[in-house]
Amino acid sequence: MDSGWQKSTFSGNEQSNDCVEVAVIGDALALRESDTPAAVVRTTPPALGALIRALKAGARPG
Repeated sequence: MDSGWQKSTFSGNEQSNDCVEVAVIGDALALRESDTPAAVVRTTPPALGALIRALKAGARPG
């Protein structure tokens, strides 16, 4: 399953460059931090898109 994980090119090529990785698993997107790969968060493309749009717009939790 690890072969499907992608990381940002902004993370660099070194093994010590921790980053968020993403993979497509069925109809879901899976996200994980590279230094803790066992902790995986799953979401849908529309939900992740909504989160990204809200963050770009400056939305704050509350």
